[in-house]
Amino acid sequence: MPPGPIQDDPAPPSPLRDESAPPAPHLPRHALPLSPPPSVEAEGASPGRAERPSPQAERQPSPAGEADSAPAASQGDPPRTGREALAPAPPPTPRAERPPSPRAERSPASPGAPARPGAGETSAETRATSGVPYVGDRPPTYEAEPTALAESDPGALDAYVPDTVLEGGRFGGSTLRAVSQRGDSARYRGEARRDTLLVVRFGAGDEGIVLVATATGARTCPEAYRAATEAVRSIAAAVGRSHRRLADDIRAARRGDLKSGLRRLTDRTLGRLRAAAAERGLAPEEYTASLRCLLLPTDGQCRTRVFFGAGEGGLFRLRGGELRDIEPEVPVDGQPRSGAEGGALTLDPGVGRPPSPYAPVEEPRREPFRFHASIARSGDVLLLCGTGLAEPLRGSPSLASRLAEEWSAPEPPGLAAFLATSQTRVKGYADDRTLAAVWEG
Repeated sequence: MPPGPIQDDPAPPSPLRDESAPPAPHLPRHALPLSPPPSVEAEGASPGRAERPSPQAERQPSPAGEADSAPAASQGDPPRTGREALAPAPPPTPRAERPPSPRAERSPASPGAPARPGAGETSAETRATSGVPYVGDRPPTYEAEPTALAESDPGALDAYVPDTVLEGGRFGGSTLRAVSQRGDSARYRGEARRDTLLVVRFGAGDEGIVLVATATGARTCPEAYRAATEAVRSIAAAVGRSHRRLADDIRAARRGDLKSGLRRLTDRTLGRLRAAAAERGLAPEEYTASLRCLLLPTDGQCRTRVFFGAGEGGLFRLRGGELRDIEPEVPVDGQPRSGAEGGALTLDPGVGRPPSPYAPVEEPRREPFRFHASIARSGDVLLLCGTGLAEPLRGSPSLASRLAEEWSAPEPPGLAAFLATSQTRVKGYADDRTLAAVWEG
């Protein structure tokens, strides 16, 4: 008979036959002993259990002179005597075939073979806790979902800060997705989000312009979100009043005019924050914010994208499946250059000026102005983010690879899919995350 199919679950050895024991020698009838020998147990059988004779052996008649002289055991397994003890055991009855179970399919074929993830399992590169993916060997310390709510002032509910803000839209053949989310650390401590996001459009048709403004309040400032909100609203109002001229400069590629004009608007915005700090009796660095903005024309024929601002963060471009850091370089000392290029067009609110010409005082440190203009290509993805996402993107290649893989698809993701990918967690990074991404059509 040909061998049956190999089963995933090996059948247990039959108690009637020991494959490892050598076959019993055949003895002639005249060599049989006159008295029955003691019962023979197969090697490897369980102690205390005798072999059960097969039904064929029970129905076979005994030859003359070979009847068992030992009394039969009551109700138990009788010992095999005489020729029955020396006769080879019949082969075990083959088991009926049955389909393999799903558990057997997922089990490795050998003890050293790696197990493959089954249905509902995740790979080693990207795992998930509470449905939120993370990269790295271990999950982050904090919980994946919001826990403690931030405390609110009943007299200032207009200052309420939501946990997460999502934005999106289409214009001029481009698709925008933006999110600002409270970090794991702030969620655990019940603190408000320090990041803020504002997406607005000024003008109509091809003469319009879209502004994406993000800001992060100082970590030591108790009113960090208020300072960040004041910064994005101030720069949005300034851009809105000058949107026609800015749109013309972008279409005409007047890089010099754009840089000087946007520097002036940025300095005025940060100057108002320094003045507000003086009114509150705070140091300038205690009521400030990093400001980062994108200017995107609504004209589908114009491919110029303009970044400007002051403060830390990140500017990346995804092209051909590769995520590249295109953050503009700044002076090493972090101080803006003096003269007409740096301060002649800057509004000076007088904060930090010595009370008398004979009492010098140290000027507060000011973040250098950052500017970058580039020509977008079809299929590019431009990423603008704060420090909460820029740092893990630069420090965790696994996160950068995951975002590049997820966002290299031909079609932009929806808001829900964009949020799910942007909140991929990395151990050691728990700050607020603010990100704006532009998919070029």
